[in-house]
Amino acid sequence: MAQFQRTVACGLVTESLVQQEITVVGWVHRRRDHGSLIFVDLRDRSGMLQIVLSPAFNKNAHAKAEHIRSEYVLSVTGKVVYRAAGTVNTDMPTGRLELQASDITILNYAKTLPFPLDEADHVDEELRLQYRYLDLRRPEMLERLRVRHELILSIRNQLHHEGFYEIETPLLTKNTAEGAREFLVPSRQHKGSFYALPQSPQLYKQLLMAGGVEKYFQVARCFRDEDLRADRQPEFTQLDLEMSFINEEDIQGVIERLVQYVVQTVFKRDVALPLPRMKYDDAFTMYGSDKPDLRFGMKIHRATSLFAATELQFLRKVLTQGGEIGMTHLAGQSLSRAALDGWVDRAKTVGAQGMIWVRLYPHGASESPIAKYLPNDFFEQVKSIIPEINEGDILFIIAGSYRDAWTQLGRLRLQVAEAYGLIPQDVLNWLWITDFPLLEYNTEKKRWVSAHHPFTSPQAGWETQEPAQMKARSYDLVLNGIELGGGSIRIHEAATQRKVFDLLGLNEDDMKGHFGFLLEAQELGFPPHGGIALGVDRFVMLLAGCASIREVIAFPKPQSGFDPLMQAPTSVAPQKLAEYGLVYKPVSLK
Repeated sequence: MAQFQRTVACGLVTESLVQQEITVVGWVHRRRDHGSLIFVDLRDRSGMLQIVLSPAFNKNAHAKAEHIRSEYVLSVTGKVVYRAAGTVNTDMPTGRLELQASDITILNYAKTLPFPLDEADHVDEELRLQYRYLDLRRPEMLERLRVRHELILSIRNQLHHEGFYEIETPLLTKNTAEGAREFLVPSRQHKGSFYALPQSPQLYKQLLMAGGVEKYFQVARCFRDEDLRADRQPEFTQLDLEMSFINEEDIQGVIERLVQYVVQTVFKRDVALPLPRMKYDDAFTMYGSDKPDLRFGMKIHRATSLFAATELQFLRKVLTQGGEIGMTHLAGQSLSRAALDGWVDRAKTVGAQGMIWVRLYPHGASESPIAKYLPNDFFEQVKSIIPEINEGDILFIIAGSYRDAWTQLGRLRLQVAEAYGLIPQDVLNWLWITDFPLLEYNTEKKRWVSAHHPFTSPQAGWETQEPAQMKARSYDLVLNGIELGGGSIRIHEAATQRKVFDLLGLNEDDMKGHFGFLLEAQELGFPPHGGIALGVDRFVMLLAGCASIREVIAFPKPQSGFDPLMQAPTSVAPQKLAEYGLVYKPVSLK
């Protein structure tokens, strides 16, 4: 076995080492053969260093270098010298220096890689993930992992400073009646019974408050058996936090100080406190979303009054059915009629059955497929609703139920802004969304379900309100239009918890079977408490400027959920299943 002793990392070689002998190790990033001179860029986690080999330095080392190839693993000993004038590489921290090699040891060989590392961004993602260990060698990937490490370390440091205890909670837990689909784990010792992998440590962290811990946090692994998107994975990491004897402002203050510390420490950027707040109803009314991106304008406005007397039958039908008409406007764009008609088709991709565009001009000259149905003072009427409107601005109008039309306009708003470069990329726009609905009506289940989770405390006065009017003591943290995390003040009294369970359609047997332990704890001196969970993967993704959380996770799953590296999931032999009292039998759920 080859012997070596690294004395310094490649990227940490500095001018203080000039004329000294050092040993570096790493991978061959690039090799250039100029006959008597061979140059090798050697790469390790810290960066790159140019190695120069010549028979004048060492004939044996030069001979070995004639046979090395990309991604060979080397140990190189030599003397640090300045590069010759005119050969300095200002793009590398070590670009003024090189190592004159006196000895090379090949620690391992590498056959031709499945894809060139410098072309990985243009390689099919499945292939990248199949050879993720190669993909991770790229400096930009290692940098993202470094940033992730620094972010988590800074979280721990700040929460330690705030007096929190870091405590691990079980990964093998109980499946629950509410929430997303879970991963189930069969029990060998208790055949016919199953553990569930936690969607979050929610119940355990609440029970820690019952145990007097008062301030808990955990960098927790969580699991959800859901369809994947750019910002979702079946297993993910979240910062989980819970506190006793607090209110909403206390938790938000802890998170604001945490965000400020992390962003300043890791990303060298400022975060002005306090972070702005917006109520859920206002966010949805103005932006059609509970996580609005406020880096650009294009608010949504009610246009119902503009069409109260319209002769357009499809709009009259919407209004007679109690629907609404909403609009957003685009300024400063000279779009062709074909381009505007294209947005009608794009609107269908966000769920709209149709969309109307109007290019605004005063004195009845507006351009639109419905121009003949618009009054001569339409421009002036719009200006009374949107004072900043100007001649040539474009309206996008969608009609339907308030919930549907505003949701569709919110999605269309984002697509339009992205298409015309209206979203500044160097801005961090933080926002608290508060006063969420306590419940949502599920049309498939035909019953009310928790908008957050069933342990969320209702706001005062909820007992006399209809379910649709009830508000929760909950709050979400939004960054650049993406939900970074959410939390709430929890229910700590058994009587209130039972009433909420009853609203959700749980009978006494359901309550005892699923949550009996919680109800009992609430009768044994449970303190007022609340908490929050932030997505660590999303946090790193947003601050590192990546488009997907897969770019900041060491070994993610692609959208199919199948791991091409480990070839998982796999089938299990019948005799192995039998140890758990199981037999696999395909069943159709149709």
